[in-house]
Amino acid sequence: MTKHFKHLPLLALVAFLCFSSSANAEPARVLFIAGDPSHGYGAHEHYAGCRLLAQTLKDSGLDVEVEVTRGWPQETELLENADSIVIYCDGGERHLVLAHAEEMDALIDRGVGLVCIHYAVEIPKGEPVKLFLKWLGGCFEPDWSVNPHWTANFNKLPKHEITRGVTAFDANDEWYFHMRFQPAMAGVTPILSDVPPESTMERRDGPHSGNPEVRKAVAARKPQHVAWAYDRPDGGRSFGFTGGHYHWNWGQKPYRRLMANAILWTAKVEVPKQGAGAPPLGVAVLEKDQDEEKSKDFDPEAVRGKFKLEK
Repeated sequence: MTKHFKHLPLLALVAFLCFSSSANAEPARVLFIAGDPSHGYGAHEHYAGCRLLAQTLKDSGLDVEVEVTRGWPQETELLENADSIVIYCDGGERHLVLAHAEEMDALIDRGVGLVCIHYAVEIPKGEPVKLFLKWLGGCFEPDWSVNPHWTANFNKLPKHEITRGVTAFDANDEWYFHMRFQPAMAGVTPILSDVPPESTMERRDGPHSGNPEVRKAVAARKPQHVAWAYDRPDGGRSFGFTGGHYHWNWGQKPYRRLMANAILWTAKVEVPKQGAGAPPLGVAVLEKDQDEEKSKDFDPEAVRGKFKLEK
C-alpha cells in the first residue's frame, strides 16, 4: 500500500484510511426486550414503549440497527450480536431476566451494554441485587427503595453524552428513588436527580412505600437519583431509568431524547452534540401498538394537557 500512496500528502492518507475503516465497520445493534402487558391503558406499555424508542433510533440517521422482541428472545443470535440490550418489563419476582441470569451475566462479562426501564430496575432482595449492582450499578431494593408518583423537576443536568441536547424538563411519573447503588457510587454517574416532596412519604411503611431510612433522607431534603449511568469495570456501559410508568411521557422531547441518548451511549455509539432526534409526539402517535384496551372514558385532551403533549 505504501508505494501506491507515497506521493499523497499525509493528511490525505490518514483520511483515506479512516474512511476505509469506518466503511467496513458494522452497525451497532440494539436489542429491545419487551415484557408482557402489565397495567391499564397508557401505563407500563412495554412493547409500545420499545417500539417508540426503536423508531427514535432508526430515525437518528446513525449507524444503528434495532430489533424488538416480546419476551426473552428464542433466537440466541439476537443476544449474541447485541451491542446493547434494553429491558422494559415488570420487575420483582416477575422479572423476565431471573430465568436467564446466567446468560445475562455472560453477556455483561463480554461488555454488552444494558438499559433497564422503570419496573425492570426492581429485583428481589438477596443474590439478584448483587447481580444488578454488577450489571446496572444500582437497582430498586424492596424495603429500601420506594415507588411514589410525583412530579420531578430536572433543572440541572450534568455534562455527559447522555444529556446532549436535553433541556431542563419536568415530568409526572412513578419516579422510584432511594435506590441501592454500588458502594461509594463507584462508576455511577447520576443523570436525573431531584428532591422529592414530602407528599411522597404519605404512605405507611412497606416493601415499596416507605421505611425509616428513606423518610430521613426526604426530611433532610437529600437529592434522589432516579436515572444513572454506570461505567462498568468490564468496560461495558449501563443505564438505569426509573421513569416510564406513564406511556404518555415518551411524547416529551427531552424525556425521550435522554433515553435515546442513553441507549446510544450504552451501545458505544457517539451521541451527536445536539442529541438524538426526538421530535415531540402527540396522543394519536402514542396510542399506537399499546397492549391494553382503551377505556370508553379515555379523554385524549385531558392526557395531552396533563403530560404537556402536542396535538
